[in-house]
Amino acid sequence: MSSAHELRQQISRLFADALDRPVPSVDLDLFEAGVLDSAAFIELLLHLELDFGVRASAADLDLDRFRSIACIADFVAERADSLSVLRLAATTGIH
Repeated sequence: MSSAHELRQQISRLFADALDRPVPSVDLDLFEAGVLDSAAFIELLLHLELDFGVRASAADLDLDRFRSIACIADFVAERADSLSVLRLAATTGIH
């Protein structure tokens, strides 16, 4: 996976380009600032799946995981690392 800084930049671009909601700081509280509402949150989850291959389950939907771009980047990195381990296990036959 990309470096943390690069991942934060990619997610910042996602907000600016795909969601049309530029965010001035990776630490801005997206809910408090009104950047994320329920519709934008659903759209964000869709883009995380399409752009990064990361799917959020119902158990993952703790809003604190999505409170800022920094938090979202941590979530994506964590899930991407888990997916890499699962893919490696599937290709090597390790379970």
